[in-house]
Formats: sequence, structure tokens, C-alpha cells
Amino acid sequence: MLDSNIEDLTKKIITEFSKTIEMFGLTTLEARLFVYLYLEERPLTLDEMSEAMGKSKTSMSTSIRSLSDFNLVTRVWKKGVRKDLYEANEQIYKTIMNSFSGKWIDAANHQKDSLYDIRKQFKNENITSPTLNNRLNNIIEFHQHLEKAMREIKQD
Repeated sequence: MLDSNIEDLTKKIITEFSKTIEMFGLTTLEARLFVYLYLEERPLTLDEMSEAMGKSKTSMSTSIRSLSDFNLVTRVWKKGVRKDLYEANEQIYKTIMNSFSGKWIDAANHQKDSLYDIRKQFKNENITSPTLNNRLNNIIEFHQHLEKAMREIKQD
């Protein structure tokens, strides 16, 4: 009975926490896999993950690759084990915020550069539209604030 209760609570934790993780752009499967690995007390093989998640080994491999790209999981070595083992990184907040704030900073900079180019086009073509120009400046300022906020998060 106790094992059944623990299993039920574990499933609830996976469901709820993965919803939060999904907000950072991960797929449902990636988020659920990350939370599952985080809750496990040992590194797992793709076969073990596949069995636990009820998904194919191929989909586990794809999800692990994505999680690894975000530095959310690490491949580990264990003596006597020939298969690759993976575990979730322990510092959830720092890992997720560093990975995603970097992406937000890059995206904000790219968009800001594009918006600066549009503003130059306004000037070069002597286009006068005070309202549109004001709105464009507000949008550029938004991107500047976004970049600053993400840099502050990344420093924490």
C-alpha cells in the first residue's frame, strides 16, 4: 500500500512540475523525462527511461539529446555498465535559468538589431510618422528591458 501511495504521489509531482518546465519551451515528454530523472536517485539508461515513460527508446534518445543541449541532464559513467547512463542536473533553478536566459538574451539582441535597422530605414527614407516612430522606440525599449532582466537572472 505504501509503495502504491509513493508511486501515485510521484506521478502527481511529475505531472505538476513538468507543466512548469514546459513553460521554458520543452516538449511535454522532455519535461516529464527531466522531472522523472530528477526524482530518481540513480542514473538511468535509455532502456530504463523508455520502460518507465512508456515511450520508445528512439523518443527517449531524442529527448535526452534535447535535455542535454539545455544542460538539464548529464551523461555519467559507472564502472561495469556498458550502456550510457543519464542523470538530471541537481541545481534546477540555476541550470534552467542560465540556459533559457541565454537564449532570451540572444533572441532579444537579434530582434533589437532588426528593429534598429527598421529605425534607420525610417531616417534614410525620410519617413515621418510620429506615432509609428514612437511605438517603434517603445518596442526597442521593451527589448532593452527584457535583455537587462535576463542578464540579471543569469547572474544570480
